[in-house]
Amino acid sequence: MKNINIKKLFKSKRTGNIMILIFSILLVYSLISLYFTKHFFFNTVINGVDVSLKSHSDADDIIKGYVKDYKLQLIERKDEIEEIKGKDIGIKYNEKNSISKVYYNQSSFKWIVSVLKDEKYYLDDLFVFNKDDLENKINELNCLNKEIIEPQNVSFKYSKNSYEVIEEVYGNKINKDKLKADIEMSILKGETKLDLNENLCYENPKYTLKSDKTFETKSLLDKYVQSKITYIFGDENEILDGNIISQWLSVNENLEAVINENAVTEYVLGMSKKYDTVGVTRNFKTSTGKVVEVKGGIYGWKINPYAETKAVLETIKLGIAVEREPIYGQKAVSRDKNDIGSTYVEINITRQHLWFYKNGRLITQGAVVTGNPNRGNSTKLGTYMLNYKQKGSTLRGQNYEAEVTYWMPFYGNIGIHDASWRYSFGGQIYKRNGTHGCVNAPLYLAKTIFENIEEGTPIICYEE
Repeated sequence: MKNINIKKLFKSKRTGNIMILIFSILLVYSLISLYFTKHFFFNTVINGVDVSLKSHSDADDIIKGYVKDYKLQLIERKDEIEEIKGKDIGIKYNEKNSISKVYYNQSSFKWIVSVLKDEKYYLDDLFVFNKDDLENKINELNCLNKEIIEPQNVSFKYSKNSYEVIEEVYGNKINKDKLKADIEMSILKGETKLDLNENLCYENPKYTLKSDKTFETKSLLDKYVQSKITYIFGDENEILDGNIISQWLSVNENLEAVINENAVTEYVLGMSKKYDTVGVTRNFKTSTGKVVEVKGGIYGWKINPYAETKAVLETIKLGIAVEREPIYGQKAVSRDKNDIGSTYVEINITRQHLWFYKNGRLITQGAVVTGNPNRGNSTKLGTYMLNYKQKGSTLRGQNYEAEVTYWMPFYGNIGIHDASWRYSFGGQIYKRNGTHGCVNAPLYLAKTIFENIEEGTPIICYEE
């Protein structure tokens, strides 16, 4: 009797069983594939109609049944819902469609794939409807016929030196063209719900509480209102802080912080109007003890509005606190009520006399000759200041030329100077033989003034 190799026999039987199993699986797979030559795969949806495992020949009736009761539900904001019914727009199943594309796409041997994933198809010729009827139904929708609330970006409210962010407003304004296109597409796809919010049919604010730009803008606004300028005007102070600055700030449609430069300029001009002294009327106590009103002239404090506006804007953008004087285009010698101070030249046109004080002490005085009023050359009344001083100068004008030793102009080509051609000063000389506007002084008087006066010293010309 031959020996039987048990191990070999067992191995042979196991191989046979595996072969039988494989054959059986292939047979079953083939039989199922044969079924899917005439049927749709698992999880097959065509334009919203579930035809899973349905016969190809039944597709027409199934889709016709779906269309018969079709309606599209519009889900709007505030949980409001409207419907567009298929029968109101004449929706129909288009029998001349391209559903055969689905048959070809679903190769029967690939049916296993449909077990693992959805088989969704969209055919643009599966349904037809009356576009005019749809247009009318869309125009009748409540969401398009209510009072419009416009969308608004986040906004900013100033309070206690910082800004509070006000939540955006979504409103209810609809983009009609977008809504119409989405409704048409939803109907063609056989969809039964259209969420207007999710599909961006509403016009939405560009910037919300969650936008990075919102945080950036708030930080910038807060920085701006931290700025503070304490202006010094002698013993007086003027404070510019966030309470005023906040009135100059706004946020544009791109959520950018904007400083109203015109408003800054107006503030600076208002400060100039309050504190500038050029041309103001001054009550001046004369050397004779009388108090006279002196009007006009070019002496005094004058803020430079362009430079100061620029400086204010820079300070705001830096978000810093500073204490300083404004930027002046011209300065006087004092910020006291009488900005003339205690060093000045006093010229009494009526008395034809000049006094020069330095630090409150009378340095020199004497008779002078001023402009001839009878020839329209009166010396200008008002408060001026010494522009500069020059030793040795030739004065030229219409029909005259004169050499002087001490030249001290205070208003254009009008100034104080010696007049070697004169032998007398004072009295009424100026009315018959006066100057072209200058103040003629004896040599000693001009010399003493010249040696003690500085540029910017006030010069007061008045009549009693």
